[in-house]
Amino acid sequence: MKMPPVLPLFESALHIQEGNSHINQYITQISISQVTDAGLLYEHATELLYEQKNNENSYKAYRSELTTFFHWCFDIAKKSAAGLSRREIARYLDYCQHPPIELIGFFNVAQFKLDKELGRRMPNDAWRPFVGKKKLGEKLPYALSENALKTKVAILSSFYSYLMSEDFCERNPAQAWMNHSRFSSKKKYQLKTEEGSMLSFSELQWSYVISTVEQLARDDPEFHQRSLFLIKLVYFCYLRISEVSARVGYTPVMDQFRQDSQTGIWSFYIPQSKGGKPRSVAISKGLLSGIVEYRRFLKLPDYPTPGEHHPLFIRHRAAGRGREVGNINANLGIRQVREEIDNIIEDAANKIESDGLIEDAHQMRKLTAHNIRHTGITHDININGRPLSHVQADAGHESIDTTSQYLHTSQIERHQSAQNKPLDHLQGIE
Repeated sequence: MKMPPVLPLFESALHIQEGNSHINQYITQISISQVTDAGLLYEHATELLYEQKNNENSYKAYRSELTTFFHWCFDIAKKSAAGLSRREIARYLDYCQHPPIELIGFFNVAQFKLDKELGRRMPNDAWRPFVGKKKLGEKLPYALSENALKTKVAILSSFYSYLMSEDFCERNPAQAWMNHSRFSSKKKYQLKTEEGSMLSFSELQWSYVISTVEQLARDDPEFHQRSLFLIKLVYFCYLRISEVSARVGYTPVMDQFRQDSQTGIWSFYIPQSKGGKPRSVAISKGLLSGIVEYRRFLKLPDYPTPGEHHPLFIRHRAAGRGREVGNINANLGIRQVREEIDNIIEDAANKIESDGLIEDAHQMRKLTAHNIRHTGITHDININGRPLSHVQADAGHESIDTTSQYLHTSQIERHQSAQNKPLDHLQGIE
């Protein structure tokens, strides 16, 4: 079947959860040959699109812009969106203002269409990423209006805001371009981050989360032994949700738990993290005992072995749609992992509220699965006293300045530590 010169990457809102085999193959190939974190970026973009599914106009605008942007990143620049600078955003916008003529269409068509013979949806060969205008049947020169340009950058800024909230990148080059552009004097664009995106659970709140999931695991082990191990793994290893979830080209397996043959020390290996870089995270004794407990529940030997491809988090029931339809021996996706952890946080918030801690419950309901990563980092630095350089390596931060942002104490702790400060530490010594 004939394909368009640029593939449409994202299905309509109705089919976004199902995925598309042709697009999956393309993203996998890009991940192997050009942009190592293409699959992860694609999964994040899909998640952002999914959040827009109830607003048809917003969904279409985001889908169009993200498709064009990924085409430029993957096919033209051959770079990860996570590592772009303000100047590279400028080059992308120049490309959009003067696209290749073969990528310009002059009427709107569906991005995918059903192939009745094959029984599956295929990219529409008549689709083009840029749409020009006609006047009296004559094709006009392609032009991007100022409003269209601002809309493109606003959507890109929203995408980078989402990536930052997921701790996948540390800056927003789209907003940087906007703030240095000719538009900045008319309106100052400020990054809007998700409320609570950088917060962590207090010791008390986290204690309620752990006691809640432990009780759930005792009451309903068939469902919640998985939840308990998931919480432990994300907390102890500061994992991003995308690092424990299945996506195009990646599925987490038991082989990622590895023991050093010389030291006997265990670690969790992440083959593709932010920027496509691998990293290994040191494993605590608490997590190692959790691995044994979870594997015994799964009727597996106590410790993982090299080459063991058993999925980390097996579904409770076979997938009804998407890439893993009909398969139960498969990992959870990003959305399923988020929902499972968010439900536990809500249960814990209900318990702390029933104990009269109303404000704590209110704060906890602002936090999500991603905040568990921040909690693990915050507790290790401020409570467990781990060196910043060790935490930086395990967290996968590019700069220790990012890790240093987790150095903080509460107002009460600051007041208590200030009460007994002496003026002269050597006073009374003769």
